[in-house]
Amino acid sequence: MQKELSVLLNAAKIKTYTKEQGKILITGLSFDSRHVKPGFLFFALPGIHENGNKYIKSALDNGAAAVLYQGDLPTAIPPEANCFKVSDSRFVMAPVSDAFYDYPSSKLKVIGITGTEGKSTTVFLVWQLLRLCGKKCGFISTVEYSLGGEAVPNPEHQTTPEAPIINEKLNMMLQNGCEYAVVESSSHGLSPRTNRLGSVLFDAVAFMNVTHEHLEFHGTYEQYKDDKANLFRALDKHNHKKSGEKVMPISAVNLEDPAADFFGNATKYETVGFAMKDVFSVPKKIKRIFHAADIESDSHGERFTIEEVERKRDTFEVINRYKAEIKLPGVFNIYNVLAACILVSGLMQKSFGDLIPLLPELLPVKGRMSTIKKGQPFEVLVDYAHTPSSFETIFPPLKRRAKGRIISLFGSGGERDTQKRPVQGKIASEYSDIVILTDEDPRGEDPMELLEMIAAGCTNSVRDEDLFLIPDRPTAIRKAFSLAKKDDIVLLLGKGHENSIIYKDRVVPYDEISEAEKALLEMGYTDSEV
Repeated sequence: MQKELSVLLNAAKIKTYTKEQGKILITGLSFDSRHVKPGFLFFALPGIHENGNKYIKSALDNGAAAVLYQGDLPTAIPPEANCFKVSDSRFVMAPVSDAFYDYPSSKLKVIGITGTEGKSTTVFLVWQLLRLCGKKCGFISTVEYSLGGEAVPNPEHQTTPEAPIINEKLNMMLQNGCEYAVVESSSHGLSPRTNRLGSVLFDAVAFMNVTHEHLEFHGTYEQYKDDKANLFRALDKHNHKKSGEKVMPISAVNLEDPAADFFGNATKYETVGFAMKDVFSVPKKIKRIFHAADIESDSHGERFTIEEVERKRDTFEVINRYKAEIKLPGVFNIYNVLAACILVSGLMQKSFGDLIPLLPELLPVKGRMSTIKKGQPFEVLVDYAHTPSSFETIFPPLKRRAKGRIISLFGSGGERDTQKRPVQGKIASEYSDIVILTDEDPRGEDPMELLEMIAAGCTNSVRDEDLFLIPDRPTAIRKAFSLAKKDDIVLLLGKGHENSIIYKDRVVPYDEISEAEKALLEMGYTDSEV
């Protein structure tokens, strides 16, 4: 693939290119000088610790045909080099990438999911539902991705990749015959500060929830919420004509979140609500609601009734009821399923009821309430939960169905929000009989000091009796299993699908599920059936 530089710069409204500079062909894009090949366009990005301008010379040496940069150009750069100054090199990556890859989102029906929790699972469920309906679809998420074939692990920790990667993957989906694409849309990716998703044309979007998270980036909760709402605003930025077909845009919001009204009003298009609890204040814009009731839970999944409700003047009336079952442990998965069904049925113009028979076929995301069965007499669950709000979602239903004790094991990310740490400890100690604190990703912080901050909130626990601080995660898992008795539930939280533990001076390869299975094997459990 190649494009003229002038075409790319025009797409980004960059006026610094002149005819005198001649025709420059671009054969690839990169924001990492180490990955630059001859003919590439290099984006020199400002960073937290280093300025990308420092690597312009390296990019040129590797064959870069042109460079986009901001700020001051290093003196070592030869005057004949094709370096073009822009006001924000990161921001322009989106329109340039979109143009380079032939505007892929204009030809795909694109679904976006945002929320503090539930994004990855809902993306995965939408992808599965579309495939079960006979549609070819790709997706991008924290855990896995698909370019039209089967899902493969995502090797990066980044939820929403930079714009060149997003547009390249969307283009590859298109080349592989996909009609739909599902994109996990993080607050970082939706922020104009990164503009990773700034040029993606969305057709259906969902808001799962918003809590106090990532404030080290956004600054305030209000800004965090506002950045997420850019996903809904994106619906209003185009005419939803994809490959000659008119698409009916739709959005879905979790009515139990106080921000539901804010998100619903961020777009002019239809917004459908979903909920499990009774909602006493419904935004005026909401005309339809899908409500889950009569919920029955066990270790195998959830059974419930979905009530389809319509606004009739000043009241709501139930117009349909559907008996539903999912083989996804965790009551919170009902929110994810409701959102996924609303988007798929709306975008495909398909009856909601037609999707109900497909729900038992849905598979869980790796590391999201994943059950490990090796013949042990206690239950082992692995989940990515790492925020106070996710703890408040996971613990109560488990406590209600637990026949034995709950043993929870978790940590907290280093160089991230410190205020949440004692709150995590407080919630866990309220619902757990035993709490074991261990490394998550300490990064540059002292692991034990970090765990002490969590332990400060464990006011219902006694050190070395029902509260243990064991930084080494494999050792901590073995401690949890050694304490577990028949009918106990052991919760391994915070790592989920991730493939490493990040320390100040090293990155240690790590897989929570494999480590737990290894520990059970060491204890003599080998049977995969309980």
